[in-house]
Amino acid sequence: MIVITGAAGFIGSCLLTHLNKKTSKDFVVVDQFDRADKNKNLANAQYLYKIDRQDFLPWFSEHATEIELVLHLGARTDTTEKNVAIFDQLNLNYSKSITKICTQHQIPLIYASSAATYGLGEQGYNDQTHPSALTPLNPYGDSKNDFDNWLLNQEEQPPFWAGLKFFNVYGPNEYHKGRMASVIFHAFNQIQQTNQMKLFRSHRPDFKDGEQSRDFIYIKDLLSIIDFLMHHSVASGLYNVGTGTARTFYDLAKHTFLAMGKTPDISFIDTPQDIRGNYQYFTEADMSKLRSAGYQKDFYSLEEGIQDYVENYLMKGVYYQ
Repeated sequence: MIVITGAAGFIGSCLLTHLNKKTSKDFVVVDQFDRADKNKNLANAQYLYKIDRQDFLPWFSEHATEIELVLHLGARTDTTEKNVAIFDQLNLNYSKSITKICTQHQIPLIYASSAATYGLGEQGYNDQTHPSALTPLNPYGDSKNDFDNWLLNQEEQPPFWAGLKFFNVYGPNEYHKGRMASVIFHAFNQIQQTNQMKLFRSHRPDFKDGEQSRDFIYIKDLLSIIDFLMHHSVASGLYNVGTGTARTFYDLAKHTFLAMGKTPDISFIDTPQDIRGNYQYFTEADMSKLRSAGYQKDFYSLEEGIQDYVENYLMKGVYYQ
């Protein structure tokens, strides 16, 4: 059996559907199943057991010999949450407990880290930079970086592990995410309602309005990378999951308009005060480590990813299939 934590979430549910089409393996899905909007992500998924997050650790301890792989994607992902204790409980300590069981029973582990670990990018965006050298901007980033650091420093580890530093992921099944959904999702809804798009104004003199840039990766590329790591022998460690190409928010908004068949109408508003001080103006994944490990597929361009997402999912209101 294969365990997927965070299975009702955006990435977890897409991964489960993706794997349902690729393998006959049985799946154990783990999440907090108390939200109807998230559970819609699993409506057409196939799995053997459905286990609540708070019940999973004792179940895992009891059934570890039946598990061949853990895909640990569950986490508290709200970057505006300031309560460190929540992140310590759900991101750091929960992940440690899972890892200890994987280590004890020699179960491979692939888990979600985050590009939030890189902070403002003072040390660049290289996945070979040790976590101890990084300064995340918020408790969420700290929790991911703290776990990466903890695992790297363990004398005993799972037989294979990969911590995936997700950059800006977008795609279907993020309908439930609210403020934390991708900019493309918000752009689509805003354009649909108003025929306009308002982007955050730059508050730095070295960036023009709309030229803030991120490494946006389409969910289908992320799933392909996980699939690769599941089936190829690569070294354990941290791996960036981006495209290696930063694109501007202006480009993102423009191509969302175009994918919707509309003329771009883009203006700017002040960045909210609660995120302005910790706002990343540029991210771009160094993908050389994953490429050196043998992953050679081309990534969706921003234009291609937006076109597919808008035409085949957002315009139809459907889930990943």
